[in-house]
Parts: sequence; C-alpha cells; structure tokens
Amino acid sequence: MNYVYIVECKDGTLYTGWTTDLKRRISEHNSGKGAKYTRARGPVKLKYFEKFDTKQEAMKREYQIKN
Repeated sequence: MNYVYIVECKDGTLYTGWTTDLKRRISEHNSGKGAKYTRARGPVKLKYFEKFDTKQEAMKREYQIKN
C-alpha cells in the first residue's frame, strides 16, 4: 500500500509526503531521520492520510496537494 500524508510540525507548519509504511515514516520524522524540513521542526503529528494502490497514484496526489 502507498500513502500520501500530511503532518503538522511543532511550529504549526504542514509537511506533505508519500510512503509505503506510514507508521515507520512518522517515526522517522520524529526521530530526526525524516525529511530535512521536519528535522528542525519536530516532533510532528499526523493530521491526514490517503491510501493508494500504486506509487504513481500516490506521487500524483502528493503533487496535487503541494501545487
């Protein structure tokens, strides 16, 4: 399964990404191993996610949200 997710950072900003393992990815963000953007803004809280069958669908949706 592929996921697009939105997390809220400690400073109130939002970060959007995609992953195949949502629980692991949130844990990575909170342990400083996630995206560069969230490293200085942790911890993060999961606010929203969507499931997709393919990586391509998830990446397309991530692009739509960001743009």
